[in-house]
Amino acid sequence: MKMQNSIPVRYVKMLKREFKGYNSKSFLSDVIAGITVGAVALPLALAFGASSVPNEYATIGITAGLITAILAGIITGLLGGAGFQISGPTGTMSVILFGLIAGEYGFTGLFAAVLVAGIIRLICGIFDLGKLIKYIPKPVVTGFTAGIALIIAFGQTGNFFGVTLNGATTVEKLTYFFTNELSNISLPAILCSLGVILLMVFYPKKIAKYIPGSLGALIVGTAVVAVFSIDVLVIKDNGEIPRSLMNTMHLNLGNINLKMLIDVLGPAFSIAMLCMIETLLCGTCASKMKKEEFYPSIELVAQGIANLVIPFFGGVPSTAALARTSVAIRAGGKTRIAGVFHSLFLLACMFILSGAIGLVPFSALAGVLIVTAYRMNDWGQIKCYFGGKMWGAIAQFLTTMIVTVLVDLTYAVICGIVVAFVLYGANMLKLGKRREKLAIKKEIDGDNASLSVSGVCFFANSDKLLTITSGLENAKSVEIDLGNLVYADYTACETLAEVYNDLKEFGATVTFCNVPDTTKATVKRIGVEI
Repeated sequence: MKMQNSIPVRYVKMLKREFKGYNSKSFLSDVIAGITVGAVALPLALAFGASSVPNEYATIGITAGLITAILAGIITGLLGGAGFQISGPTGTMSVILFGLIAGEYGFTGLFAAVLVAGIIRLICGIFDLGKLIKYIPKPVVTGFTAGIALIIAFGQTGNFFGVTLNGATTVEKLTYFFTNELSNISLPAILCSLGVILLMVFYPKKIAKYIPGSLGALIVGTAVVAVFSIDVLVIKDNGEIPRSLMNTMHLNLGNINLKMLIDVLGPAFSIAMLCMIETLLCGTCASKMKKEEFYPSIELVAQGIANLVIPFFGGVPSTAALARTSVAIRAGGKTRIAGVFHSLFLLACMFILSGAIGLVPFSALAGVLIVTAYRMNDWGQIKCYFGGKMWGAIAQFLTTMIVTVLVDLTYAVICGIVVAFVLYGANMLKLGKRREKLAIKKEIDGDNASLSVSGVCFFANSDKLLTITSGLENAKSVEIDLGNLVYADYTACETLAEVYNDLKEFGATVTFCNVPDTTKATVKRIGVEI
């Protein structure tokens, strides 16, 4: 690796650009954004922490969620590959972590897996493997997210109905519920969950400017249960939330042996890969929102370092979270200082509000997670797949979603990619000899530009289309000739739509010409005017 391209050098250059012109007004914006995203992160840290462990260990899990959000926000925030990333616990990990705790090594195995996953991410960052994210097609990502959402929602069946479920997987828990617990469901728990869900759905936008819907619904649900002494299970029934950054259970290297490390290597790899995918997708999406560059390798190194530290305090895996990151951006966050203040806000909540947190009902947390799971889905994309009868995208989406729910999260992504490559191969066979490499030609004449895209464009090379916008910031009109575009899959068409929208934002009039019939229908459905 050349010195001028080393991660430390790139990190310093990034910081210089990020803090150029930084002043007291920017600092105040960061403080406000940090507190705002902290208010959003608080109920999610509680909910995701609780969903990662069996109910009897709820206080350990909830404390782990808070510790993770605090440490990740500071460490990853300061060292990360962008000034806008907000990291913490996410729902993606709940299934894997639940299985680890129920396994042979319990919490020690969980913390060992988090440590190994941190090492894997650190190595991936050092060797610049973040660029592999481009090989994951958009329908696979959408299917994976939908699968995770289903796991999170169905995983709250026990808390929603006020019963205790046995089983390591979602299917096992649901089976146990229908065969053993139907007669034991609690009406107060159901009403509490439904009340929180309805509050979040119909939460007034004016109030949401000051108190996020998830936090407001959680406060109201907790207050109603406490004031009227409603008989539902609350967090403190399983122990007190400690006022400390050191969890009751945490990593002790003396308890780890070689056999344990070998046994947890599989789950650790899954944690690392899933966290990498979620982090890099978050960075890619957020960089478009903020119009700032994202450095995947630096981000992975930061995530690796954070996850080497977190288990020694008793935390769970952390990853960048798009929901929290987008809140920070919309709230006016200027730099990574916003992430630090988000953590300081959570730290204050841990020390000041631990008693109140103990009063939160599990059924209220279930309501928050169910709504969060629903909102995780990219419903616009899903509607586009099925409404437009895009069979290739539908196949990738359904395969990934089903395998995520019924088999394994890591295998799901692999299966989705395999389906994508099979479909690509089948289309290449149809093309016969017409398999030209993707080529982009650009001609600029004053305020006008003409471009031509030729060859085969699919999910693995569609990122090259993004180079079209370079140098066209001041163009008044842009013509894009697709006459020699032999093949374009859904991801390629979506990237074309992204190029189209970027050029429109520059103020240019964009015209597509000679669009192949096979591409025209897909591009139109995505929202491009032809």
